[in-house]
Amino acid sequence: MKRNLGIARCGLACCLCSENATCRGCNSGDCPDKDWCENRKCSLEKSVDHCFSCHETECRKGMLSKIKPYGFSLFAHRYGDEKLLDCLERNEKYGVVYHREGITGDYDDFTDAEELVSFILNGRK
Repeated sequence: MKRNLGIARCGLACCLCSENATCRGCNSGDCPDKDWCENRKCSLEKSVDHCFSCHETECRKGMLSKIKPYGFSLFAHRYGDEKLLDCLERNEKYGVVYHREGITGDYDDFTDAEELVSFILNGRK
């Protein structure tokens, strides 16, 4: 885990992404997706660092239309990004996989954001 990369503006875990060898995260300013990323654009316009810092907690714009970034954002909004990083690090240590075979991992097995929040917090389904 590259904790220094932290959490993306949309809530995804840059710190665990398999692409973090070449990507320095969306806050680095050189993200390859920065021109089209709706979450980056919106958070910059609102002068917030992350979607989870915004007062519109029910927002489902851009990447937040997907369960994983939305669930991660809900978690960070409730518990803080440091707690999210702590839980992700602990879960990784105990074998929870962020990515598997390209893009599918243990955090992708959810259809309900609240169940994902609980999984992040407890590390088990």
